[in-house]
Amino acid sequence: MSWNEPGGDDKDPWSGRGDDKKPPDLDEVIRSLQEKLAKLFGGGSNSDGGDDNSSGNFSSDNSMKGLGILAGVGVVLWGLTGIYVVDEGNNGVETRFGKFTVITQSGLHWHLPTPFERVDIVNVKQQRSIEVGYRSVAGTEQAASSIPKEALMLTEDENIVDVSLNVRYQIDNAQEFLFNVANPIATLKQVTESAQRGVVGKHTMDYVLTEGRSIIEEDVKTEIQKIMKPYHSGILVTGVNLQDAQPPEKVQNAFVDAIKAREDKERLINEAQAYANDVVPKARGAAARKIQEAEGYKEQVIAQAEGEVSRFSQLLTEYKKAPDVTRKRLYIDAMESVLSETNTVMVNVKDGANNMLYLPLDKIMQQQPSVQPPISTNSPQSVAEPLLPKPSVVEKPASFDRSTARGRDSRGRSDAE
Repeated sequence: MSWNEPGGDDKDPWSGRGDDKKPPDLDEVIRSLQEKLAKLFGGGSNSDGGDDNSSGNFSSDNSMKGLGILAGVGVVLWGLTGIYVVDEGNNGVETRFGKFTVITQSGLHWHLPTPFERVDIVNVKQQRSIEVGYRSVAGTEQAASSIPKEALMLTEDENIVDVSLNVRYQIDNAQEFLFNVANPIATLKQVTESAQRGVVGKHTMDYVLTEGRSIIEEDVKTEIQKIMKPYHSGILVTGVNLQDAQPPEKVQNAFVDAIKAREDKERLINEAQAYANDVVPKARGAAARKIQEAEGYKEQVIAQAEGEVSRFSQLLTEYKKAPDVTRKRLYIDAMESVLSETNTVMVNVKDGANNMLYLPLDKIMQQQPSVQPPISTNSPQSVAEPLLPKPSVVEKPASFDRSTARGRDSRGRSDAE
């Protein structure tokens, strides 16, 4: 029989519109859940076919016991969530309903679980840093870009410099760091900018760019600690590093030219000073030598003049005693001094005296060259005459003695008689 034929109960096999189903009863759902919990925790249905009343009471007792066990397990698990570990170098800050209670050191600890208490772990040994005036590349301290709003500032001589600063710090007190200041890192950065501008504004541009870096770093560190101390922010500044200090980018080329000109000036001054250090001592030495030579010449001339005066005074005394003898003696001395410088020999040839020819052999040997130069055979005169000094009867050696000449004259006269 088909579903649409008469007597087929008009049941649609696809839509099921012929079913007369109702939603389940709520009491039945609760009862079913209780039975399942009772079976889970040791209970079961009444197999002996007891009355429904006793079966219901037994199921209710088992369900309460199961709920108690579940609650106990939940409380234990909830309590275990209060266990926490503080690593070395960290501090744990416990708060109860937002109020500070205690600071815990490294180790295993327990606190009342949420929502009663809370623990914040703070690393008090980590070295942290903030960057003012620049932003570095990730993982390095090298400046990647400059921040003009933070970096540009005025100096004492009303010039603008671009300064990049790195501040290293660590948390000194975890409680003060978490509760005294709303945002301690931002506060530290603002204080750093203020201290940096104040310190740079007390110095000239040349001082900031050249020899004043280390002093500026110390002054900025001291100023930051001085300003942060009343805030009790729990931050300790460990170091300040002046990363870079230079003129603004727009005038940097002109400033580099000015620096080069100043360096050239210093170089030329140093070269001139070196030249002066080399020449001046030599000139002073030469001047001192000239002065000493002049003093020596002065003493020599004075001594000679005094000697001449003394000799003349003595001669004058002798001349007054015997004028003729003294005059003749002076004449002979003068002639001796003149003729002693020449090679002329004075010989007395009066009265037919037989005078011996004087040949100065010592002078001839001195004038003869030790090595004869080679004579060229190609020259027209193949044989050259030897160079001999011309003998002269008028020459005499420098050590000629008048007594010897007189002796020779006397011997010549005796032979003639």
